[in-house]
Amino acid sequence: MEASFLAAVNVSILALTVIFTVLIILIFTIKVLVKLIPYEAPHRQPASTPSASGDHDDHVAAITATLAMHLGKSPGEFRIVNISQP
Repeated sequence: MEASFLAAVNVSILALTVIFTVLIILIFTIKVLVKLIPYEAPHRQPASTPSASGDHDDHVAAITATLAMHLGKSPGEFRIVNISQP
């Protein structure tokens, strides 16, 4: 019993040593690669302004029609002022 326990401890210590050695090698390999091949951020493209009038009007019309049907009112009886988009 004592021999198998010591063997298990030895195998565990050996496994942990191998794992941490490989991790340390990976850390230093990544550091060397970062020095040799630095990361270059992609060039930013200017943000194009979306056509707010076409899409926005379609959304407002769809929401107005849905609310009018749900509330049982005509679309002319209320007005949607603000639509917040995530």
